Amino acid sequence: MPSPRKLFVTTALPYANGNFHIGHIMEYIQADTWVRFQRMQGAQVNFVGADDAHGAPIMIAAEKAGKTPQQFVADIAAGRKPYLDGFHIAFDNWHSTDAPENHQLAQDIYRDLKAAGLIETRTIEQFFDPEKNMFLPDRYIKGECPKCHAKDQYGDNCEVCGTVYAPTDLIAPYSALSGAQPVLKSSEHFFFKLSDPRCVAFLEQWTQNGVHVQPEVANKVKEWFTVRTNPDGSTSEGLGDWDISRDAPYFGIEIPDAPGKYFYVWLDAPVGYLASLKNLLEKRGEDYDAYMADPALEQVHFIGKDIVTFHTLFWPAMLKFSGRKTPDKVCVHGFLTVNNGEKMSKSRGTGLDPLKYLSLGMNPEWLRYYLAAKLNGRNEDIDFNPADFMARVNSDLVGKFINIASRAAGFVAKRFDGRLGAVSHDGEVLLCTLRQQADTVFDAYDKRDTARAVRETMLLADRVNEYVDANKPWELAKQEGQELRLQDVCTTCIEAFRLLALYLKPVLPALAAQVEAFLNVPPLSSADAHTLLGAGHAIGAYQHLMQRVDVKQLEALFEAPAQAESRPDAIETVAPPSQDPGGEPIAPTITIDDFAKIDLRIAKIVACQAVEGSKKLLQLTLDVGETGADGQPATRNVFSGIASAYRPEQLVGKLTVMVANLAPRKMKFGLSEGMVLAASHGDEKAHPGIHLLEPWPGATPGMRVR
Repeated sequence: MPSPRKLFVTTALPYANGNFHIGHIMEYIQADTWVRFQRMQGAQVNFVGADDAHGAPIMIAAEKAGKTPQQFVADIAAGRKPYLDGFHIAFDNWHSTDAPENHQLAQDIYRDLKAAGLIETRTIEQFFDPEKNMFLPDRYIKGECPKCHAKDQYGDNCEVCGTVYAPTDLIAPYSALSGAQPVLKSSEHFFFKLSDPRCVAFLEQWTQNGVHVQPEVANKVKEWFTVRTNPDGSTSEGLGDWDISRDAPYFGIEIPDAPGKYFYVWLDAPVGYLASLKNLLEKRGEDYDAYMADPALEQVHFIGKDIVTFHTLFWPAMLKFSGRKTPDKVCVHGFLTVNNGEKMSKSRGTGLDPLKYLSLGMNPEWLRYYLAAKLNGRNEDIDFNPADFMARVNSDLVGKFINIASRAAGFVAKRFDGRLGAVSHDGEVLLCTLRQQADTVFDAYDKRDTARAVRETMLLADRVNEYVDANKPWELAKQEGQELRLQDVCTTCIEAFRLLALYLKPVLPALAAQVEAFLNVPPLSSADAHTLLGAGHAIGAYQHLMQRVDVKQLEALFEAPAQAESRPDAIETVAPPSQDPGGEPIAPTITIDDFAKIDLRIAKIVACQAVEGSKKLLQLTLDVGETGADGQPATRNVFSGIASAYRPEQLVGKLTVMVANLAPRKMKFGLSEGMVLAASHGDEKAHPGIHLLEPWPGATPGMRVR
């Protein structure tokens, strides 16, 4: 019999300057589901995470908040637990990259790389902000990507095309802190020599052998080994060396024997995986070095596609040439969008706030199930569609799965003292079909294709429901002489329900625990897929296991906030002077047909008042020339964010322009039935002011603007 797998599993470390967002939760649910499945298979798993605590953004945010960086990070870390517990995400340890273990390990790895001849120093020209009097970290330099020419990209990599570059490669760079044009100053920096033939040969083999990363990720990484043209017209072949140092002032880990020099955050951040594991093992009294030296150990990382370069080039090379174990798998997922690919935005009402989800009383396992039904193990974006979410939970999870137990358990309790009976031939055929699919479902989980695991399980649920509908236990209960058949049918349903619950347990751990208690069975494991409870087994009293999604909950979840939330940890950045009219580029060209879809009407403001509880909104009552069903003049209610520019009494009696065919939006303060038009500059800080559109005299309410 093979030994159980030994797994060390991590997720990407969240940057400790804000709360978790839904992208974090999606990744953690994916990893947690995989870990739970492996444990059901008997694997020995250590599942760890940590806060990415270093870097200039933390230092600057802490200064703004009037805190030390350590206190700032500790305050962020204190808010992690409600998210993790709320969505049943069970890390074995949560640590910090500012912990002693990480300082030690990062410095040890650096010394080993230096001993291997892969560290060198060079004097480089680095951007310096003359207004802030400091060298600028890469993320505080923005400009145009030298490869794809996307605007406003950061100084270390392009978020549009994924190119990694030096800040000096940016076109038209500017300081994100002051808006000033940075100047170049000389500074000694430390480099990890990724261009060394040893590194290139190793990374080509490691990324392209079909083992460690998905094929689509390998194809993307392969681009970095080819000849490319630099912005200055020269060509570069293969990998470039990696700048791993930053100058003081900087919040991070000091480079040994180099006063005033610190590791760039991306050097010590992934070391945090090892530090969190080391902290966990030492708390247990286990030997970290011996654990990592075990050749059977598998090291698995779950990450998003935005940090592929760091995890498939820098990280494996750091580990390999410092004499450490390299990752066995780097599992990359895409982004989560909403409503057919729209980027999430809380201000537009398209954001999905994890804590708001929980505060509305929405079952966390609804979200776990829905994400599992979408994730397929490939590096692909997935979409959250509210209507699809409600249908999958209500129709599939509750309607197909939960209802199997509710349709049979009552009869078992009332008619057979809670005891199961024997299963006849047709029931055994059904149960055999379910058991035979165990390997298919388990293989899907192992490959992180939870969409296939859920799909196969729901197809089996369909078979069970077909059996229920064909045998109609509610009718058998009314017929004399059918007691044994009724017990047989209900027993088959309960046995089938247990198997389906087992298949869904990695996704629905809390529900599985309820099912185990109801069925009077120990925690379900993969081995239980090939057994039955058997005649005479006593089950407990059935209580409804899951409610359906209420559409009102979804409406509240995506309700846009009345005014933008301010984040105390947010870092204000300054945009460069814009040459675009009004501070914004002209929008993409549209046709006259596109414009005709927008119904613009003259509206008269017949009443206006401040909105209690909002400093941003005014409530407008508008006459758009409409009449109601009773033939009397009708008005519309519109909330507009113009309170900073106008007092209510200034607007009453004025004419303006409104979008009359905009879908009504339910807001915290009431229903908004349109939108009035106002002008503002794209750079609101440099050019403050909101200007409501006002037509010339002679226009009347209801006239269409063409």
